[in-house]
Amino acid sequence: MLSPEQIASIADELAQAEEDRTTVPLLTARHPQMTVEDSYTVQAEWRRRGEAAGRRLVGRKIGLTSKVMQAATGISEPDYGAIFDDMVFENGSLIEHEQFSNVRIEVELAFVLSEDLAGADVTVFDVLRATEFVVPALEILSSRIEMEGRTIVDTISDNAAMGGMVYGGNPVRPHDVDLRWVSALLYRNETIEESGVAAAVLNHPASGVAWLAGKLASHGDQLHAGDIVLAGSFTRPMWVHPGDTILADYKDLGTISCRFV
Repeated sequence: MLSPEQIASIADELAQAEEDRTTVPLLTARHPQMTVEDSYTVQAEWRRRGEAAGRRLVGRKIGLTSKVMQAATGISEPDYGAIFDDMVFENGSLIEHEQFSNVRIEVELAFVLSEDLAGADVTVFDVLRATEFVVPALEILSSRIEMEGRTIVDTISDNAAMGGMVYGGNPVRPHDVDLRWVSALLYRNETIEESGVAAAVLNHPASGVAWLAGKLASHGDQLHAGDIVLAGSFTRPMWVHPGDTILADYKDLGTISCRFV
């Protein structure tokens, strides 16, 4: 386990990297004894500093919930990160590419909760009952830690590589569609690059939210009514460059678009 001084020092590094839009060397290469719990402690300290500076927590992201994402990263278990209000973009937004590092896009569903979800025994059915609506979303990945050789410890410390999110399309009640069969086509500059089906997320995207509730409970935390939860990607991450126009077509659930400038 790392000392409080080491935790604070790593949080300082990551905060500076976010401000400078740079990356820092692998944490696990410099702290080989660092554990998953250490990394969540680093993330919690980073989040605490953000809230103290006036950023407002609006939800959580879940990462690495699908086999395709685990294969893409070499990491074999899910993780989570925080979503602040300044990370959320509306459909059709122009987004400054340089505010992020190692910019990639993922296709997801976002759950917006109408009730709290707390405890280690939250089920998929609890999630569906507590969800006001589900809406298409894109996650913008931003890595403040160098990419090559990362482990889950590095990724969690880096707020699970959360940079931002774009929401759009048609919000739906969770019982009005078969969420497992929601599919999407991801285009970059009018060329299709990725496609996927939401069942790739732990067989049902609500399973990711149930996992998150249990994991938060182990850290003395919970999900709250009004929270946005990005449930995990069902495509591989797609690299994005300045000038790229992104469009995700969710068929009956509509489209999301954004442009990076």
